[in-house]
Amino acid sequence: MKAFTNQNARTLDEAVSLAQEAISAGQSVSFAGGGTDLLQLMKDRVVNRPGSAEPDVLVHLTTVEGLDQVTSGSGDTTVGGMITLSALADNAVVRGRFAVLAEAAESVASPQIRNVGTLGGNVVQRPWCWYYRNGFPCFKAGGDQCYSVAGENQLHAIFGGGPSFIVHPSDLAPALVALDATFRVVGPTGERTLSGSDFFVLPSQDASHENVLADDEVLASVVLPAQGSGVRSTYHKVMDRDAWTHALVSAAVVLDMDGDVCREAQIVLGGVAPIPWRVPEAESLLAGQRVTPELARAVGAAAVAGATPLSKNAYKIPLTRGVVERTVLTLATSA
Repeated sequence: MKAFTNQNARTLDEAVSLAQEAISAGQSVSFAGGGTDLLQLMKDRVVNRPGSAEPDVLVHLTTVEGLDQVTSGSGDTTVGGMITLSALADNAVVRGRFAVLAEAAESVASPQIRNVGTLGGNVVQRPWCWYYRNGFPCFKAGGDQCYSVAGENQLHAIFGGGPSFIVHPSDLAPALVALDATFRVVGPTGERTLSGSDFFVLPSQDASHENVLADDEVLASVVLPAQGSGVRSTYHKVMDRDAWTHALVSAAVVLDMDGDVCREAQIVLGGVAPIPWRVPEAESLLAGQRVTPELARAVGAAAVAGATPLSKNAYKIPLTRGVVERTVLTLATSA
């Protein structure tokens, strides 16, 4: 790991200014929350952003007061980007109103990592593709090919791939998209708010990045809209071992129920695409319908319509279908 400078920001504006100063001086810069992923990338000398192998300056955000809070009233709920995953999972408001997010947070890695890792860090972490993590000059590292296409692609995308076939590594991201969260970004021109569909980007839009954040922008918080009394949600994750790993397939499901009839549904998949992957065709089958085993089976089948597996990851299709079917049926009949 090369030498770098630590900068502690007291406010978001100061964090952005410190980043701009570094960039103006020809230095590369990264924002650090818990740092669990960033420091590993630096140790492995993996490209953090195309064009900057390792940051010269780390701007720490944990010193910014208030970024680790959950604030809510009768309407929206705001969750700070620096809240730890453990605190997020244990927060009474989040667990009571947005169970899918609390469950996603408590599914991440290990208790030690959850005690340090943050919401912002989990959402914007870089891919865990073994080619990218081992220094291959792939699209994510500023190169011109995706080695997984003809290589080891067991864990790669079955939706939305090309030219890169990474899967988005975040557990929180599918939950946030399913909750229709708004992403609050702070940069040199002030604040902007983005929907999940605008925040995350496919490789066909930008092969080297997973989101729209510039080097001098920070994911400050997310805003969760108020939920109706009939809304229930859950997160289901399938891994190849019990802990310390990412999802082979996951499903964040939010159902607005009126008795045993589903008014509206949001289903967002993880582990199968370069972004949190929403399946509107499957959602539409649930609208206005009583949820039965037969309907849940049809929803699972609709969720994998259009999947395009690579040579070694076709197993994700039946796995995804089953996860969606079981999660929808269990959630709809849980009351």
